Amino acid sequence: MSAHALPERKAPSAAFAFFRERGRLSAWRLFTFTLCVLVAIPLLVVASSLLHPDRETWRHLADNVLPELIRHTLLLTLGVSVAAGILGTGLAWLTAVCDFPGRRFFSWSLMLPLALPAYVTGFVLVGLLDFTGPIATLLRQWFGPEVRLPPIRSGGGAALALTLALYPYVYLLARHAFLSQGKRALEVGQSLGLSRRQGFLRIALPLARPWIAGGVALVAMETLADFGTVAVFNYDTFTTGIYKAWYSLFSLPAAAQLASLLILFVFVVLFLEQRLRAGMRYTPTGRSAGRERLVLTGFGRLAAPLFCGAVLTVAFIVPVGQLLWWALGVAAQDLDLRYWAYLGRSLLLAGMAATLITATALLLAYARRQQRGALTDAMVRFATLGYAVPGAVLAIGIYLPIAWFDRLYIGLMGELFGREAGPLLAGTLLAMLSAYLVRFLAVAHEPLAAALQRITPSMDEAARSLGLCSRQLIQRVHLPLLKGGVVTAMILVFVDVMKEMPITLMTRPFGWDTLATRIFEMTSEGEWERAALPAVALLVAGLVPVILLTRQTER
Repeated sequence: MSAHALPERKAPSAAFAFFRERGRLSAWRLFTFTLCVLVAIPLLVVASSLLHPDRETWRHLADNVLPELIRHTLLLTLGVSVAAGILGTGLAWLTAVCDFPGRRFFSWSLMLPLALPAYVTGFVLVGLLDFTGPIATLLRQWFGPEVRLPPIRSGGGAALALTLALYPYVYLLARHAFLSQGKRALEVGQSLGLSRRQGFLRIALPLARPWIAGGVALVAMETLADFGTVAVFNYDTFTTGIYKAWYSLFSLPAAAQLASLLILFVFVVLFLEQRLRAGMRYTPTGRSAGRERLVLTGFGRLAAPLFCGAVLTVAFIVPVGQLLWWALGVAAQDLDLRYWAYLGRSLLLAGMAATLITATALLLAYARRQQRGALTDAMVRFATLGYAVPGAVLAIGIYLPIAWFDRLYIGLMGELFGREAGPLLAGTLLAMLSAYLVRFLAVAHEPLAAALQRITPSMDEAARSLGLCSRQLIQRVHLPLLKGGVVTAMILVFVDVMKEMPITLMTRPFGWDTLATRIFEMTSEGEWERAALPAVALLVAGLVPVILLTRQTER
């Protein structure tokens, strides 16, 4: 047969070649790509609402709610980011670099407010500082009826609650940066003729800027995603606007339009955070630097523990004490079989989500290990992007395709079998778990990826040289080394799902109330005391990861 008679072989497409490795399909790459698609679906569904705008919906939003939502969201995000950044950085500097009475205690206890959901701190503040609260009532009794506290149900009250709950993000990262410097930054400044304050502002603070910027970015994204806190203070932002558009106006298009705008806010924050940290690479001076501390004397030696103690008291001790007081007062009437059902559903949901998300994150970490490369790294980063997306946006993005599938399913059942069928996916645990997977995959991936880095290729080669097969390698080498990362990932996801509110509210099956939805129901009716009992349960669950974080930080 002549060469001209041979059929011409076409080169494989680039897309297909990406999934092939040494002549076979790469399951790891296919798995990573599938996760990217799962994350992209809710984002694209929500963003696609901008391509088909409903003029009546937009006119209603623009005339009635949009200007207020934009103003409130911007002011709250900016205020909380600045306040948490200043507070967290100042506390981090004191506990990392300075030496004063109680420093060891405050170094870990200032992380405790992370165990309290921001919406729990919020309703405790409202219950204490509202016009009818005990503090305002006591002040009127002491100084007369004309004495009034500033209104707590306002943007300032919401900013205060969020700052007290979120400053530990900045504190944790900034303290790590300052520990690597010790007092050497001040000594360098003094050798250049700078005072201690000038050395902090011009040397130590710029060196810690990447870590501080990362903490402030986390605070900003958590503020944008917050729903429960702003609902407690009746301060409407995009998250409450989305919820009201769905459940009050019964308008999914309006909710999707608002969700698409909120996505733009989130990506602007991510872009700014990347720009602020672009090109900044600083090498720490070593672990021993953290032991060289500046001994405070005089007024500073007294003011430092007083300041740290005041923050801890307002952010953690007072809210927890008030919660326990309220919970003891209502336990007799609320602690019934219905309450145990709330607790059981919360534990079941959090356990299922923790197992699913940790297993998925472990596979994703292994996929990155097995298929190294810039494209794989980019896909892993995209797959873990969901943590930056507010839960209300993910709820909309997951619900819309599920509702479309259910309508298609109901129509087909009617045409093929001539009978009516109910929804197949909407209002099921599958929808909730899908949204949780997208939202919290990054939470589980980070500790697992860090644990997997401890397993070097040379360790695998040594194990194989001893005759271990792949299954034995995983059982006898990988799993023991990954055990700590797996436990940490499951605990973090478990607690995050226990505390999560918007996804649970907007996608749960009918009657599937949890501790978080119980808190929302009670705070919506102004019954702060009855909201305390489920809040205490969430607090106990939240203390576990905080203790793990503080121990890890000290090590």
